Amino acid sequence: MAYAIRIVNLYKYLVLQKNEHVLSKQLLRSGTSIGANTRESKNAQSRKDFLTKLSIALKEADETEYWLELLYKTEYLDENQYLSIQNDTSELIKILTSIIKKLKSDT
Repeated sequence: MAYAIRIVNLYKYLVLQKNEHVLSKQLLRSGTSIGANTRESKNAQSRKDFLTKLSIALKEADETEYWLELLYKTEYLDENQYLSIQNDTSELIKILTSIIKKLKSDT
């Protein structure tokens, strides 16, 4: 949830301060989807369903990382802004990857 809030606030900044509407909308969708899919996994109907939901969250995190990099390389984000949220994104990817690998090795 905290990460999604950061994404929403970044989206508002990009729209209101930078007048950027296309890339920021993509970032908003993928960045908030990570937490939504993770939350949905809590009520998975099976182990396979749980793994599927977390795999979707990982894909969304990877996509979010792409949009952040693009926003940085097109100078909508400065280096400090980018590195701050990129570090959190990278940590989420590591956590999700670790959980998914563990689940797959246990089957």
